[in-house]
Amino acid sequence: MRRRALLTVTLVVLGALAGRELLRRQAAHARRLIGKPLGEDALDADRRWKRKYAGEPIDLLLVGDSIAAGLGATRRKETLGARLAVRLAKATRRPVRLRTVAEVGAETSMLAGQLARLRPAYRPDVAVVIVGGNDVTHRVPVAESVRDLEAAVSALRERGAEVVVGTCPDLGALRPVPQPLRALGSRASRQLAAAQAVAAARAGAHVVPLAQAVGPSFVADPDAMFSADRFHPSAAGYRRTAKALLPTVLAALGR
Repeated sequence: MRRRALLTVTLVVLGALAGRELLRRQAAHARRLIGKPLGEDALDADRRWKRKYAGEPIDLLLVGDSIAAGLGATRRKETLGARLAVRLAKATRRPVRLRTVAEVGAETSMLAGQLARLRPAYRPDVAVVIVGGNDVTHRVPVAESVRDLEAAVSALRERGAEVVVGTCPDLGALRPVPQPLRALGSRASRQLAAAQAVAAARAGAHVVPLAQAVGPSFVADPDAMFSADRFHPSAAGYRRTAKALLPTVLAALGR
């Protein structure tokens, strides 16, 4: 019996090691396949959008990772910040002043550094935070990730901003990532998104579950929704994401 138990344990350990090696190889293959055809810098879309409208501008702040920064857009008006600013301006009939501190490759732990670059007197009307994908791919523990998110939301609330958090997208939509790595990424990203929603709401933010709000569109039409690297959204992908975020942004502003 002892030999049989020892054999069972040995097989389980060997299986786990083999599985880990398979996932490591698949991750390396996915990174090579995706590459960096877009570079590492998103377009600068910070400006006042829809100047034709009268009244005091609405200050909109974008915080987070490459999605919040707009990597994948080929023109600045196609970035997520610009798409959202234009929709917000049209809905409120007021100009929108966009400020972006989001960074390509950012993990949630980097949000504090992004906010530290803002002037102490800066008071955005609403801040949109999108982060989490890099936490999943870099295997950041969920507890650490949501702790940093909650701290960032609290810091923004202290500045007087309404906050909208778009939770981690479903990484299962990334077709270049092979199975079973894609399934594991999907499960991990959904677990993080659920934890983000709880932490963000607890800190006073409004929550948009991006996996449910836009995920089906990316799965159904990946050629249109993804950019050249098949990882970041395209102009159409950002248009769809801005459309999903707008109602919650308006609600946060009391409209």
